[in-house]
Amino acid sequence: MPEIRTSRLSVRARPDELDRWQVVARRAGHHTTAAWIRALLRDAEFAGQEGDLLLAELRGLRGDLARIGNNLNQLAHAANRGEAVACAATLDDIDALKERTDRLLRRIRPASRQTIH
Repeated sequence: MPEIRTSRLSVRARPDELDRWQVVARRAGHHTTAAWIRALLRDAEFAGQEGDLLLAELRGLRGDLARIGNNLNQLAHAANRGEAVACAATLDDIDALKERTDRLLRRIRPASRQTIH
């Protein structure tokens, strides 16, 4: 049974804003701009509860990715020089980073991806 909505929320927009929002909504997989805005509001409601923690976690992941990238670059240069390289530790770091990323993604699974109207 369809959800009946009886309340209305109005937002004033310039025609170019509305056109741009409609395009973004469609690209995000929503049939209407209203459905996209509802999804954004649900996501914002969730992020407001722990948004700062998620942001800190993402910054940490970004730093770890940069470090691992540097390690891989050094390993590649050494291998190209014909030197023996030990990459087990870097591969372990990559696996750990993938696990952290998966845990973070499970925490922040956006409402817009759970239900698209």
